[in-house]
Amino acid sequence: MQINSSTEIYGIIGNPVAHSLSPIMHNSAFQTLGLNKVYVAFPATNAEKALAGCRALGIRGLSVTIPHKETVLAHIDSIDPVAEKIGAVNTLVFDEEKKIHGLNTDWIGANRALADKIDLQGKRILVLGAGGSAKAIGFGLLESGAQVVLASRTESKVEALAATLQCEWIHLAEIEKVKAEALVNATSVGMNPLENASLVPAGSLGRFSVVMDIVYSPLETRLLREAKNAGCEVINGLSMLLYQGVAQFEAWTGQDAPVEVMRAALIDSIIR
Repeated sequence: MQINSSTEIYGIIGNPVAHSLSPIMHNSAFQTLGLNKVYVAFPATNAEKALAGCRALGIRGLSVTIPHKETVLAHIDSIDPVAEKIGAVNTLVFDEEKKIHGLNTDWIGANRALADKIDLQGKRILVLGAGGSAKAIGFGLLESGAQVVLASRTESKVEALAATLQCEWIHLAEIEKVKAEALVNATSVGMNPLENASLVPAGSLGRFSVVMDIVYSPLETRLLREAKNAGCEVINGLSMLLYQGVAQFEAWTGQDAPVEVMRAALIDSIIR
């Protein structure tokens, strides 16, 4: 594709963004479908100024990452109901009048990744963590009809999030008492510099049918390696990244995303 005056521009804002795999994923999709669109990374320290610049330049859509998923809310025109519950967005859609609509596709990505392995309706899912990722995943699971149990080492944070989600919670030390069909690690434990760490004793993993880790670098975390050895179905963080990107692509273009092309681009970028 040749970039010209008709090329629509999409991108990601955050700080840092140099490590982001989103440009590789989305540009592969645009090119495969022959769309005159391009996706770039925009390092941004100020959400208000970044959005003002994007409006002025006619940007058509944005991914939003740390630290702006919450700070952008004061500067958009409308928000999806689930994103409003979560209190954060990771996707912005600019309409023809340059009005900005906010969505959260993180929960969609997590749900779809899990749904590849397990029917979520009525299932008990143990979610590790009490931060922004756990909040988005927890709300998404509740939307799907699953039952959520939160676990964290920080009792005050997990109790507060459980009150928001209106779900059960436990201290991480009590994990061996929990009965659930699936477990999701929604913390950064497992990625550098904690790539050799896991929050769950290996001997406890066999009680879960499915174990998912949102960490995608490394692709196989210690948690997933030990879960596989325990006979669990495992889901790496690449699946959530892929499916949240698929939902973004479809929100921006109104077209079905080339899922396998996007998956292959992500895998290639990680193992390269």
